[in-house]
Amino acid sequence: MPHAAIEPPHCPFSELLEILARPWTMHVLWVLSTNGPTRFGALRRQVVGISSRVLTERLRVLEQKGFVFRDYQPIIPPSVTYSITKRMKDISKVMGDLDALARKWQQEDGHVRVKPEAAKARTQRAEVRAAAPA
Repeated sequence: MPHAAIEPPHCPFSELLEILARPWTMHVLWVLSTNGPTRFGALRRQVVGISSRVLTERLRVLEQKGFVFRDYQPIIPPSVTYSITKRMKDISKVMGDLDALARKWQQEDGHVRVKPEAAKARTQRAEVRAAAPA
């Protein structure tokens, strides 16, 4: 008698990692989390090295999954602004912690590029945005 394939248990963390671990995704989310609502062109300039095609693809997936809000204004010319959602604000708290850890390790390794005051202010801005109501 043949055995049926056993379906692995549903793992929410694996699903989250599948979304976030794609190339450029965390960088796009970090820029939106720290800079607030941003138009496509400005976002592309801030995520140095990403192509328009990849940025468009990432933003579509992130919008579908509820991490990014796309605000379309039907004016001439049309205006599209991207911002994070409440779901992403929850993740941006963790990203702020990772940023602080990365800066600490960078300093320990002797590769300090940003003044500590600027790094602290940047992390505080991210925390304030994360705490703001949606």
